[in-house]
Amino acid sequence: MATTRRADATWSGDLLSGNGTVTAATTRVFSDLPTTWASRIGEPAGVTSPEELLAAAHASCFSMAFSNELAKAGTPPTSVRVTVAVTGDKLETGWTVLSSAITVTAVVPGATNESFQEAATKARDGCPISKALKGNVELSVEATLDS
Repeated sequence: MATTRRADATWSGDLLSGNGTVTAATTRVFSDLPTTWASRIGEPAGVTSPEELLAAAHASCFSMAFSNELAKAGTPPTSVRVTVAVTGDKLETGWTVLSSAITVTAVVPGATNESFQEAATKARDGCPISKALKGNVELSVEATLDS
């Protein structure tokens, strides 16, 4: 069964001096988060960006996929901590998202480092956000098994 989630955005003014907002329209768990061009290419100064929102989506998606892979292997995690760093830069073709680097640390009773790394790779390749980025953005995962 297909599912759809919506977000709404507004923008006022030109690119360099304008500003906007983004809202989780389906759930309203966040509303009217401020966005600016300056927050995308410089210091965020308390203002979010599409790249930060992409990093949040990827971190959330990966954490679920990783937990699922570990459980399918018979070693459900006690805890999983994920950080995703989305990097963008100005290329000849314009501003581009270049990479999404996943860092995960987890406590997984019964897992070996080999099974842990395998689950991390499967989750990197299998989570829906990774699938959406694959072929356009460099994807990486650094996984650390905690005791």
